[in-house]
Amino acid sequence: MRTAIGFGGPASGKRRDWDEQVEFLREADRLGVDILWSAEAWGMDGVSTLAYVAAVTERCQLGTGILQISARTPVMTAMTALSMAAMTGDRFILGLGVSGPQVVEGLHGVRFADPLGRLRETVDICRQAFAGERISHQGRHHVLPLPHGQGKSLRLAQPANGSIEIWLATLGPKSLRYTGEATDGWVGVCFVPSCPEATWGHVVEGAEAAGRPPGSVACQVGGTVEFGDDLEALLAPRRPGVAFTLGAMGSATANFYNEAYRRAGFEDECLEVQRLWLAGDRAAAAAAVPDRLITETNFAGTPTQVADQVRAYRDAGADVLRLQPEGATLTDRLDALAQMIDIVRDVSAET
Repeated sequence: MRTAIGFGGPASGKRRDWDEQVEFLREADRLGVDILWSAEAWGMDGVSTLAYVAAVTERCQLGTGILQISARTPVMTAMTALSMAAMTGDRFILGLGVSGPQVVEGLHGVRFADPLGRLRETVDICRQAFAGERISHQGRHHVLPLPHGQGKSLRLAQPANGSIEIWLATLGPKSLRYTGEATDGWVGVCFVPSCPEATWGHVVEGAEAAGRPPGSVACQVGGTVEFGDDLEALLAPRRPGVAFTLGAMGSATANFYNEAYRRAGFEDECLEVQRLWLAGDRAAAAAAVPDRLITETNFAGTPTQVADQVRAYRDAGADVLRLQPEGATLTDRLDALAQMIDIVRDVSAET
């Protein structure tokens, strides 16, 4: 199994801690982390930050985890990917996702309807651009070139690069199957190793239906990392975040994270947490998060307990573990990351 870490996200930019983040990422590269991902939500963007990190790292792959497809035209996304690949010596991975209706319609002014159709068209146009072809597309969301105008089919001036991997962050069954059919990796969330069929299983189905050999699509999943003997003390800080995901990451009728965890066997619990959150009782919502949902989606406890959890992920199909080491200081987080990398290597060596 490979390892990955991420940075950025909704809270990025609130604190001017960029230098500390960069130091952590540089050390992670030296420790042997395989992929660094830049998140993009409503904080810092996912491209300029990753370009900076590319200049101060040497060996790890660098992925956008993820770029929101509604925030850029498909051709601009392709131009960005080709630029990043050229600047990083082909260490770049293009991670894409549809985001959600609140962000897409609230921030970017684009209707969220038919997100999978928009995702398909974006991937198809990017593939054309990567192949060095003249870009021509007649879709529901994108028509290139526009008819009855002065535009014509163009190819990008950058050299073709068919080696750029496209990974998707998807959650719905149809989108997951498409990930298996057409792309190189799944930027997974809401993965529960005791019920991989709720998410990863759909990716495998899509790959098999497309006649792709096993291992064609990478499965990246994971969670926070924190070592200690008092498991309950480790779980408590995680509850509010899980409650936020189940109650606030989307609208009352469109929360894809909540739906995915419900498919994984937490139907009643997820609905109750969402009900409490939407009613304004966030403390009760956090208290209602079941222990097993936290322990299965994070790495917490003694080194032995964490190693068992890594084995559970391995056996459920994960081949990249995305890690979020916790700690009060930068040194604490780096120590936790180093210990986790050793555990992952040991567990991988067992097979």
